[in-house]
Amino acid sequence: MAVRITCVDKPSGNLQDPHEAISQYGWLDEATGETKYSTRAQMVEWMKTGGQAYVRDSYGNQVFCNVRQNTHGTEFLQTVTDNRWTDNLLSLPKCTY
Repeated sequence: MAVRITCVDKPSGNLQDPHEAISQYGWLDEATGETKYSTRAQMVEWMKTGGQAYVRDSYGNQVFCNVRQNTHGTEFLQTVTDNRWTDNLLSLPKCTY
């Protein structure tokens, strides 16, 4: 099952790596219409067990996420386009509850 990430929660300010600072993802299962929120740790674990997540870029294309790990061992999601890490998650709106 693939879900579309529609929003993120992250602190404001100049962060060393803003991808790692995302604390929560809002997502939509387009097959069922279900929307939920998951923490970064929950999404990383779900992806590592076979889940897929993507965002829609400004052209409406699906851009899939992969799990990355920094030098300190922190795991986080980041999008990949043409075998290059991209910042599509950071352009998503803030989640509203």
